[in-house]
Amino acid sequence: MTTQVNIHEAKTHLSRLVDQAEHGETVIIARAGKPVVQITALPQSKVRLGGLRGMFSLPSDDEWEAMDEEIRGMFDPELEIQGNRD
Repeated sequence: MTTQVNIHEAKTHLSRLVDQAEHGETVIIARAGKPVVQITALPQSKVRLGGLRGMFSLPSDDEWEAMDEEIRGMFDPELEIQGNRD
């Protein structure tokens, strides 16, 4: 359904017109009876925060520390990496 209103009415009832657009209605704003602007709702994002909760786990503090040591060893050959001795 399409609703057409003049600019004065749009200024007075903007919140109502936005609600109508959010519910799928097209709202046309006219100046001197001529349509100049169309209000339609933007598509909503399908992304939901927390949607991956429980699907993976993070390393423990000890595991992070071991990875940090390994990475430091890659950049400083003088450091010995545990379990990776020649």
